[in-house]
Amino acid sequence: MTETGPADTFQGSPRANWIRLRTLIVLRWVAVLGQSVALTIAYVHYGLRLEVGLCFLAVGASVTANLVLMMVYPANRRLNENETLAMLLFDLGQLAFLLFLTGGLHNPFALLLLTPVTIAATALRLNAVLIVGALAIVMVTLLSFLYLPLRTVDGAVLRVPGTFIFGAWIAIVIGVSFLALYARRVATEIAAMGNALLATQLALSREQKLTDLGGVVAAAAHELGTPLATIKLVSSEMVDELDSDEDCDGAALIEDARLIGEQADRCREILRSMGRAGKDDKHIHVAPLEAVLQEAAEPHQDRGKTLHFDLQASPGATREQPTVHRSPEVIHGLRNLIQNAVDFAAENVWIEARWNAEQITLRIIDDGEGYPPQLIGRIGDPYMRRRRSPDERGKRPEYEGMGLGLFIAKTLLERVGAELTFANGSDPFLAAGERPERCGAIVEVTWNRGRFAASEEEIRGALGQNQPFAS
Repeated sequence: MTETGPADTFQGSPRANWIRLRTLIVLRWVAVLGQSVALTIAYVHYGLRLEVGLCFLAVGASVTANLVLMMVYPANRRLNENETLAMLLFDLGQLAFLLFLTGGLHNPFALLLLTPVTIAATALRLNAVLIVGALAIVMVTLLSFLYLPLRTVDGAVLRVPGTFIFGAWIAIVIGVSFLALYARRVATEIAAMGNALLATQLALSREQKLTDLGGVVAAAAHELGTPLATIKLVSSEMVDELDSDEDCDGAALIEDARLIGEQADRCREILRSMGRAGKDDKHIHVAPLEAVLQEAAEPHQDRGKTLHFDLQASPGATREQPTVHRSPEVIHGLRNLIQNAVDFAAENVWIEARWNAEQITLRIIDDGEGYPPQLIGRIGDPYMRRRRSPDERGKRPEYEGMGLGLFIAKTLLERVGAELTFANGSDPFLAAGERPERCGAIVEVTWNRGRFAASEEEIRGALGQNQPFAS
């Protein structure tokens, strides 16, 4: 399908106002508490000779920064990217300075340098993540050589063997790279899924509005028929009277004119009522399966491809086609699948339906090149990209598919109990003369009949009186 939009939220425009200032302030208070407790235990319980003044000066810098931010900015302030980057760089520098005063990489708390990098990877764009990660690696490297050694009360220096220091350096550098990459990948997928679900909700909302509009139009045609017919009749009578008798009774004409005005007011009130709440025609809730498929395919009937409809009962099942729920999810989901088939078909698209007492199965098949084999297992994921060859770009230069259309279709149809499978009709590497007629992509949609088909009560009551929507 042809969709436009960013495949990766992190690659788009600057994402301001994502992180609350309060969140980073709370995290910094936790860090201040942990650092204070660690310094106190090291100095009092283990008797380490630390530069206590400088150490608590570093902790005090974080305290001061938090107090200033709390006084200057409101609690609900959200930081833009540059502000978040500045806060993370401050925390990274403060922690590095504290480690410099307490043994460098000989201090096991050096592992905490991974924290600002991980936060940056989940909240910032790639350039900012690279800045924080590179600075963390530089600081780790410097701390392996430059630091104030840890000394006990009797002056002994606490040192870790050089092999372990090198191992710690390697571990932290790999941790910075791996955790940043992993956290970023997870955050990217979460953001992409959120955007895709939002697109699904917007598509469903649009289809629901179109369905409601259809009900309003049907109701308007029914409700306005009587007053408009009255207006037409009275106006015709007035014309006849005026033509036949120049001395006609003026009072009668006035009465007729009043009646026309009353009927016109009635039309206005009906339209105003429907504009506020709409009317719900029950007959649009259920429809024969073929009618639903025709409605879903209607926008793509005249796009240069031939659509073939084939509806048959499975062996042993009743030949009468089922009446199914005509919901916005079904219409929009099937329409997306048919659009995808029409987009990639060479000449023909087949829409097949089979049913029995337990299931209703729909297959949409085209005679195109089919799905890329390496992507079949991922079809239905949003924002799915692949590199296209120059030949593919030449065939469809306007196409920038990201899998969002299939994701929307899959999500909507699964909401109404469908199961979707994707496959190819033939091996895409076969020569043109060896491929069967139905050689392209195949989408199979299967419903449990008891859930998708309308009940007898719904079918019999489908043409009941219009009911206003609950306001």
